[in-house]
Amino acid sequence: MDGSLADQRMSTHNAPSGSGSGPSNAAHRHVVTDNLTSLQTFILEEEARFPNASGEFSWIVSAISLAAKMIAYKVRHVRLQGGVGQQGDVNVQGEEQIKMDVIANEVIMRVLGSRKSIAVLGSEEEEQPAILRRGSEGGKYCVLFDPLDGSSNLDTAVGVGTIFTILRNDPHIPDAVKTVCQPGRQQVAAGYVLYGSSTVFVITTGHGVHMFELDMSVGSFLLVSRDLKMPRAKKVYSVNEAYTEGFPEGYQRYLKWAHAQGYSSRYIGSMVADIHRTLVNGGVFLYPPTKKHPDGKLRLLYEANPMSFLVEQAGGVSVNGSVRTMDIEPKALHERTPLVMGSADEVEHVLRHVRG
Repeated sequence: MDGSLADQRMSTHNAPSGSGSGPSNAAHRHVVTDNLTSLQTFILEEEARFPNASGEFSWIVSAISLAAKMIAYKVRHVRLQGGVGQQGDVNVQGEEQIKMDVIANEVIMRVLGSRKSIAVLGSEEEEQPAILRRGSEGGKYCVLFDPLDGSSNLDTAVGVGTIFTILRNDPHIPDAVKTVCQPGRQQVAAGYVLYGSSTVFVITTGHGVHMFELDMSVGSFLLVSRDLKMPRAKKVYSVNEAYTEGFPEGYQRYLKWAHAQGYSSRYIGSMVADIHRTLVNGGVFLYPPTKKHPDGKLRLLYEANPMSFLVEQAGGVSVNGSVRTMDIEPKALHERTPLVMGSADEVEHVLRHVRG
């Protein structure tokens, strides 16, 4: 599922898909219970639809799933393996590194680094993208990832996750940063792995959102939901209200309105877990700009864009407060952005107040 397969998909997911065409409630989601389809089988079946596919893309997804299984094991045994606590170093973001941040990053870099189809790897934990293969020897793809989002929650057993996106490589661009600074609409695939009460792998390749759960008895991710769709509306918002006074007035107006309308607040503090709940149940996730972080805090390329791709493919909407998230032209690997994403109607409520 690569090369020509990705090319044939691009015209599908270049256009916004958050027009509110999704089902009105979660009951319309297609939950798979009558057969067992592994992630590998699913990817191969998708690949078979495209005779010119060479299999390179499938190998990348397989590698990501392998890394996810390794990280899932380490997360579940984080205390036994001494993975709780700070590493003692500061990453390129100026944030204290958690031990598991470093471990998860090393796992993904080692597993994906051996795939010849990957030209560039970019991580939240690395200042510059790692150039694996360039020029005539370069692979077809670039992979960017946040190895362990929400890792500071590990000591309290809160769900954490891995976020990834797959982009095309342009061998004619000598600069790796310029190569990966592509707007989100050009993503070939994106997804996340949630390490919570179960380990869940969610992915899109531009033809819907599909959810897999890790069955430890067979060591495989099995399909549990095909073509997941978000409810169009749900009176739930997810935001860290402790920072309300630092939000722009439009976001403060929205929160006052939501309180008056009887909305519920659900905030975990782990982006993957918060977005997963929003994707499955509906609602809206907000990470507004603040006085301290006027450009937002979430990373555009490997956090906001992959999640936006998933949300739009599930019938939702993602914006930075004024424009579609996946239309932003990135300028740096670790560029940050504000973010509002979720059910179509709920995002519109936020924007109505933000636009004032």
